[in-house]
Amino acid sequence: MKVSVITVCYNSVTEIEETIRSVMVQDHADIEHIVIDGGSTDGTQDKIKRYSECISHFVSEKDAGVYDAMNKGLKLATGDVVAFVNAGDMMATRNTVSYMVRAFEEGDCDVIYGDALMVDPDDITKVKRFWKGGEYKRENFRKGWMPPHLGTYIRKRAYDRFGLFNTELSVSADYELMFRFLYKHKLSARYVPKVLVRFRLGGVSNRSFAHVWRANVEVYKAWKLNGESVSPLIILRKPLAKVLQMVKRSG
Repeated sequence: MKVSVITVCYNSVTEIEETIRSVMVQDHADIEHIVIDGGSTDGTQDKIKRYSECISHFVSEKDAGVYDAMNKGLKLATGDVVAFVNAGDMMATRNTVSYMVRAFEEGDCDVIYGDALMVDPDDITKVKRFWKGGEYKRENFRKGWMPPHLGTYIRKRAYDRFGLFNTELSVSADYELMFRFLYKHKLSARYVPKVLVRFRLGGVSNRSFAHVWRANVEVYKAWKLNGESVSPLIILRKPLAKVLQMVKRSG
């Protein structure tokens, strides 16, 4: 089974190398690594080019944001399954991809997800939050739940059938895509109890209170865009779920 791993980056010279290496050392033989750079000017492109033999596609050009860059990667992907690991983030273990390939081969699920470690941006050994995916229940979306995007592997046929990231949403297009695939179109999903990715806090939806608020407003908007109804209280339920995750981890 061929797996397309997509990495998007912009001015990530101090982080991109460890991300590429975490893909390069995977023990699964058939990986297509696609790197989409937003036209970096800090030396990121030079770092990426050092690993040209390990990268199937490298594009560097201006984009309209992170989700536009992800869509560029998806349009290049030819794998049976697609995963994302962005600049500064790392696949958790050397057997992450092979583990997921075996999980897909055990059945015909369209989406398989696991757990994620959210770490200190300056010290990746410090775990700030444990994101447990948990057993799949479609109705959990009404509580603001979603599987960890970077800890979710999706069959390429799902993107081909139901579309890419909605770039109308600036910070929560990952939620909208998961919602569209799993809740609206009822794709089959499965949880595996394995940490799949280690990613730095400070992503596009976690940079400030304003960003967090906008992200949760966009979660509500995602339901409307898909013709589904939900209580406006979902704007509050999603951040509350994050707090409960952190409390459980500390406990």
